[in-house]
Amino acid sequence: MESFIVSARKYRPMTFKSVVGQEHITTTLKNAIKNNQLAQAFLFCGPRGVGKTTCARILAKTINCTNPTADMEACNECDSCRSFNDSASFNVFELDAASNNSVDDIRELVKQVYIPPQASRYKIYIIDEVHMLSTAAFNAFLKTLEEPPSYAKFILATTEKHKIIPTILSRCQIFDFKRIKSEDIAKHLQYVATQEGINAEPEALHVIAQKAEGGLRDALSMFDQLVNFCNGNLTYQSCIENLNVLDSDYYFRFVDFFRAGDISNSLLLYQQIIEKGFDGQHFITGLAEHLRNLLVSLDPATTSLLETSDSIRAKFVQQSQQCRLPLILKYLEIASDAEYRYRDASNKRLFVEVALMKMANLLNVQQVQPAPVAQQPQQPQQQPSVAPVVQPAPQPQPAQVPTSMPPTVQAPPQPPKTQLQPQAQQPTPIVKPAQVKIPTNLNTSFSINAQPQQTPVEEKKNEPITLSQEELEKQWHELAEVKKLTNMEIFTVMNDKQLKFIDQENFEVIVNNSIYETRFKKFKSDILEALRYRTGIQELNFAVKVVPLYDENKEKLFTTKDKFAAMLKENPALLAFRENLFQDIDY
Repeated sequence: MESFIVSARKYRPMTFKSVVGQEHITTTLKNAIKNNQLAQAFLFCGPRGVGKTTCARILAKTINCTNPTADMEACNECDSCRSFNDSASFNVFELDAASNNSVDDIRELVKQVYIPPQASRYKIYIIDEVHMLSTAAFNAFLKTLEEPPSYAKFILATTEKHKIIPTILSRCQIFDFKRIKSEDIAKHLQYVATQEGINAEPEALHVIAQKAEGGLRDALSMFDQLVNFCNGNLTYQSCIENLNVLDSDYYFRFVDFFRAGDISNSLLLYQQIIEKGFDGQHFITGLAEHLRNLLVSLDPATTSLLETSDSIRAKFVQQSQQCRLPLILKYLEIASDAEYRYRDASNKRLFVEVALMKMANLLNVQQVQPAPVAQQPQQPQQQPSVAPVVQPAPQPQPAQVPTSMPPTVQAPPQPPKTQLQPQAQQPTPIVKPAQVKIPTNLNTSFSINAQPQQTPVEEKKNEPITLSQEELEKQWHELAEVKKLTNMEIFTVMNDKQLKFIDQENFEVIVNNSIYETRFKKFKSDILEALRYRTGIQELNFAVKVVPLYDENKEKLFTTKDKFAAMLKENPALLAFRENLFQDIDY
């Protein structure tokens, strides 16, 4: 029975060309070899599983190759390449600094450096996890690293560059390895699946790539595990079940419920997620990531930022077209705030459910505006011989007739309310008084206040109002109540603040310390935008005035004598009063 070799070792890159996602590193190294400009020391740093040690081995193999290709790749045919592939090279040494980190280990290495290589051009030392060396070991290594023999090359690798002392960093050429893109990892996994004869869905490979978070070695380890779980048929459903990943369809359904204002189904769907064993933190993080993907899907220029398969990318684009940018930003704001504050919540399930209810109710909250004049359907036009009188006063008043006209004709008495409201269930529309003439057969012409055709009043959302201290406080209080449902931080800033009306376009907000002044600067634009909409005054503005509760410059009085002296300055007659009232007391 043949021994099994994990994919991370079996498909480990052997040439610069096969390295995944580090083209900026491999191109620089090949040019250095081609131009014969190799430094004496290299430092490869970056996250785990991105190819640091792999590139160090390829570099060591290539610079000792006696017959490199035109593209500066090792030939894999010469004696040096064959001995390296068989792990039998006497000129390439790998040292694990995690277990050989003492000053004695470095001193032993320094002694070996001065022994020339055998049948090769260079003697190469690869020191992995070099940040684990002690300070004394680093100091013992400094001189050799700076001025080694011409045949000696050092390749250091680490995941924590900040732990290496600056004197070591200054002696090395530093190469920063980046996290590998999910798309590149998915392509490499597809290559491995093809070589192994495994049927793998593209969505499944993208799930593995996203779960690996930029590490190719982690991705290949998960790939091997899932192949055993699926028995060679790698599907999307089996991947999300085995890797404890929440299906993206849940997030699409949540957004649909938010747009429909469906709180009940949102809570029921979250219950299903909890029953599957997912943590609230995991869910809220995934929801925020989903909303971010919706945001970048709005513009075709940013759709490339989606690290997912083509089919799921199409779903994001389709759902983003049904949402508006301000709405997605509000969703994202609530989700990000919930993710940040989740750890501090005592009742974590209720905390997540409140966030879901806020998002589902967001459209209803945005519709809370100052109540405009309600529109009424137009009533059929009637032409009575004399229109009924509509008087603002309780008693009907006769109309004013010019002196040049014939004698006054009084208007008919006000009809009962039942005649003015033929439909008891329908409110009476608001109409404007108009001038109506009496027919000519009465041989009289005069005007009275009458009820014309019932024309509905059009709604004007931005109709300016006359601003006063009372109206300003009213609008401010109503806006604070609206913000209480959508943004508690703005409500806290606005609540219980004293306002000072100046004119129709300016007012002051009185605060008692500079902290509120700083917080008002943060939310001033949002508050002004809402107030201008509510009042219809587009030039409305306010300033924040700090009035401390206590005068810090005022002299503090502690003893009774100090207090009496202060009172005596304001009213000198107190001295005579004290003398007359307390004659027997010795002061």
